[in-house]
Amino acid sequence: MTVLKTSMRNFFAHKGRMALSAVAVLLSVAFVCGTLVFTDTMNTTFDKLFAASSPDVMVSPKGGAAGDMDQFPKSGKPPSLPASTVEQLKRVDGVKSAEGVVVSMSVTVVNSKNENMGSSTGAPTIAGNWTRNDLRSMEITSGHAPRGPTEVMVDADTADKHDLKIGDELRTIAVTGDHTAKISGIATFKVTNPGAAVVYFDTATAQRELLGATGLFSNINVEAAQGVTNDQLKQKIRAELAGLGGPYIVQTQKETTDANREGIGSFLDVMKYAMLGFAGIAFLVGIFLIVNTFSMLVAQRTREIGLMRAIGAGRRQVNRSVLVEALLLGVIGSLLGAAAGVGLAVGLMKLMGSMGMELSTDDLTVKWTTPAVGLALGIVVTVLAAYLPARRAGKISPMAALRDAGTPADAKAGRIRAAIGLLLTGAGGAALYAAATADKAGQGSMFLGLGVLLTLLGFVAVGPLLAGGVVRVLSAVVLRVFGPVGRMAERNALRNPRRTGATGAALMIGLALVACLSVVGSSLVASATDQLDKTVGADFIVQSENGQTIVPQAAQRMEQTPGLAHVTEYKLVNVEITTPDGKVSKVLNAATPSYADDLRVETTQGKLKDAYKPDSMSVFEGFAKDHGIKLGDRLAVDFADGSTARLAVRAITSDGTTVDKGAMYADIATVARYVPAERMPKNQIMFAKAEEGKEKEAYAALKDALAEYPQYKVRDQTDFKQNIKDQVGQLLNIVYGLLALAIIVAVLGVVNTLALSVVERTREIGLLRAIGLSRRQLRRMIRLESVVIALFGALLGLGLGMGWGATAQKLLALEGLGVLDIPWPTILTVFVGSAFVGLFAALVPAFRAGRMNVLNAIATD
Repeated sequence: MTVLKTSMRNFFAHKGRMALSAVAVLLSVAFVCGTLVFTDTMNTTFDKLFAASSPDVMVSPKGGAAGDMDQFPKSGKPPSLPASTVEQLKRVDGVKSAEGVVVSMSVTVVNSKNENMGSSTGAPTIAGNWTRNDLRSMEITSGHAPRGPTEVMVDADTADKHDLKIGDELRTIAVTGDHTAKISGIATFKVTNPGAAVVYFDTATAQRELLGATGLFSNINVEAAQGVTNDQLKQKIRAELAGLGGPYIVQTQKETTDANREGIGSFLDVMKYAMLGFAGIAFLVGIFLIVNTFSMLVAQRTREIGLMRAIGAGRRQVNRSVLVEALLLGVIGSLLGAAAGVGLAVGLMKLMGSMGMELSTDDLTVKWTTPAVGLALGIVVTVLAAYLPARRAGKISPMAALRDAGTPADAKAGRIRAAIGLLLTGAGGAALYAAATADKAGQGSMFLGLGVLLTLLGFVAVGPLLAGGVVRVLSAVVLRVFGPVGRMAERNALRNPRRTGATGAALMIGLALVACLSVVGSSLVASATDQLDKTVGADFIVQSENGQTIVPQAAQRMEQTPGLAHVTEYKLVNVEITTPDGKVSKVLNAATPSYADDLRVETTQGKLKDAYKPDSMSVFEGFAKDHGIKLGDRLAVDFADGSTARLAVRAITSDGTTVDKGAMYADIATVARYVPAERMPKNQIMFAKAEEGKEKEAYAALKDALAEYPQYKVRDQTDFKQNIKDQVGQLLNIVYGLLALAIIVAVLGVVNTLALSVVERTREIGLLRAIGLSRRQLRRMIRLESVVIALFGALLGLGLGMGWGATAQKLLALEGLGVLDIPWPTILTVFVGSAFVGLFAALVPAFRAGRMNVLNAIATD
C-alpha cells in the first residue's frame, strides 16, 4: 500500500511531465482501436448488405457463383443458364418460388452529358432486372419499376450524387451495344450501400442488353416453402439438377453471404493489417518517449530515491514504485486512446464518404475485444518501456543517491550497449549486402527483412556513441554561427548522449521508412519509364481504369480513327497447357501480329514475329526451363472456352524484361480457330501507331473517337509515364500520411525531453540568467538544442532509409526494374523540414524556460 501511495503521489506531482507521454500512448492506442472499429464497421456494412440481398438458395452456372464470379469476365458477358431451368425448379418439392435473375458488372452507365455514373472508389456499377428478391434490400421511393425497353430505374445514392431525377436519360454501355432509356423510378437501399451504382431494367431488356439474348439468366433465386430449411432445399435442388448434366452451383443464403464476405474480406484484411502495422511503428517510437521520460524523472528524483532507500525501502520497492507510475500512465493513456479510437473511426468513415464510399454510423461496430486489445497493448508497452529506468532506479545505492552521484554502472553499461550496437549494425550490414547480391528475389527479401531489423536495432543501440561525433559535425555547420549561445546548445545536446540518442532514434525510425519508400518509389518510376522507352513502340495505349474489357463498339471507333498506321488488339485467354511434365494452367496473351512492333520483347531463341504464324505461340524463358520445352516443340493447348489445339513453340522470350514479363503470345486469328466467336474474350487493352508525322493529329482524333466512352483512357507514352508516376505518388502519399503518426509521436518525444531537461537544469538556467544571459538568448539556446537533436535523428534516419531503399532496388532489378534513383529533392526537403520540426518542438519548453524567475531558479535544490 505504501508503494502505491508513493507512486500515486509522484505521478500526480509530475502530471505535467507525464502528459506528453500519455498523449503518445493515447495516439497509438487510438490508431489501433480506430482501425479495428473502422474495419469491423466495414465488415458489418457488407455483411448486412450481403445477407439482405441473398436469396434462400441461389443457383448459378459454373463461374457465376457468389465468391468466384469474375467481376469483369473476359467475354464481357456473365455466365448464363437457360430460362427453362426456372420452370423446372418451380416444380421441386419445397420450393415456394423461383425467379430468374440477370446481373452484370461489365457495364458503364453515363448520363446525357456523357459523365460516368459509376463510383470513383472502385465499387462496381451493377445492372440487372428488378426482382422480388430485390425488395429484401431495396424499396421504390419514387416513380415505378421499369416496364419496357425505354425505362430504367436507378438507386437513390447514385441519383443524389449525380443530381438525377425521373425523366433523365441514361445510356448503358455493354458488350452487346449501347442502350438508352429514361429514368422511371428511384429505389432506396434499406441497408447501407457502400458505393455501388445500381440500375434496373425489365427482364426482357436486361436479358437482351446484358446477356445478348432472351431466354437466359445469370442466376436463379429460389425461396423455400414454409417448414423447409435452406439446407434441405439445397439438397432437393441439387438432386433435380443432377439429371440435367450442367455444371450448376447451388448455394444457400449463408453460403452466398460467406462467399461474398470472403471476396471482400481479403481487401479489408490488407487494409486492416497495413494500418495496424503503422500503429505498431507509432508504438515503437512511443517506447523511446516513455523510456526518456522515466529515465529523466528517475534522474531528477535521485536524492528522493536515496532517502527512500536510507529509511528502509528495498530495491524491489523502488523498482515497483516506478512501474506502478508507468502502469497508471498506461491505463490513463489507453482508456483515453480507446475512446478516441471510436472518434477516429467515425472520422475515417466521413473521409471515405467524401471519397464516394458510404459508411453509416448506424453500423458502427465496437466489439468488446477492441478496447481490450487497446488497453492491453497500451499498458504492456508502457510498463515494458519503463522497466529499464525502473531497474536503474532500484540499483542506486543510498549514499550515492544522497550525494547525487548517480549510478556507477552507467559507463560500463554504455560500453556494453555500444558494443552490442556495433555488432548488430555489422550483422545487419552483412544481411543487406547478402540481399543486394542475391540471385533470387525471394531469398533476397528474407535477407532484406533481417538486415532492416538488425540495422535498426543496431542504430538505436549505438545512437549514444554516434551522438558525440554527429552532433559535433552538425553543430559546426548549424550552431557555431550563433556564437556562445550556439556553443551552449551544442554542449547541452552532448551532455547526455544516451538521452540525445534515444530522442533522435524516435525521429530516426519514421524518417528511415520515409527515405526507404521514397527511394523505392522513385526507382520504380524511373525503371518503368526506362523500360517503356526501351520496349514500347506504340504511340497510344487505350484501356479501362477499372479492369473492364473494351466493348466492340469502342474498338470499332478506334480502328476507324484517321491518322493511325495500325491498331493492335490484345486479349487474355485462359488455357491449360500440356507440358512434357504435366498440365499447367496459364493465360495466353492473344494479340494481332503488329503487337510485335508495339512491344519490343527480347527473345533468347527464335523471333517473336514467328509466334504470330498460324498454330504458333511463344513461351517465356523460365517456363521453358522449368518444363523442358524446346524451340519447335508442339504443345497441347486446351482453351477454357473452346477446343484443344497443338501449337508450335516458335519463340522463347527473355525473362529480363518488365513490361509483359512472363507472357506467352499467339495470334488472335489462331485463337479464333478454336474458340467460338460468342465466347471469344474481348480486348483487354489496345495499342495504336500513328502515321509518320501525324502523331498530334492522330492523338486528338483518337480522343474524339472515344469521347462517348469515358470509361476508357487514351494515353500517349508521356501520359502513360505520368500515370505510373501519379499512381506511385498516390500510394506513397497514403504511406507518408500513416507514417505521420509515428513522426508526431517522435515530435512529442523531443518536446518532452526538452521540457524535462529544462526542469532538470533549473538552477543552471537561473545562474546563466544571473550572469547576463537574456531571455531571448535562453530561448534561442533551447531551440537550437532541439534543432540539432532533430537533425541528428533525421541524418541517421535518412542515411539508414536510403541504404534500405538501395538494397530493395537491387532486388527489384532481378524483376527487370534496374534503375536506382535517389529522390534528392525529397531527401533534402525532409532533412530541412526536420530542422523546422525541432524549432516547433522547442516552442513551449523555450517559452517556459524564459518565464522562470531568476532568484527562484537559483534557489532550486
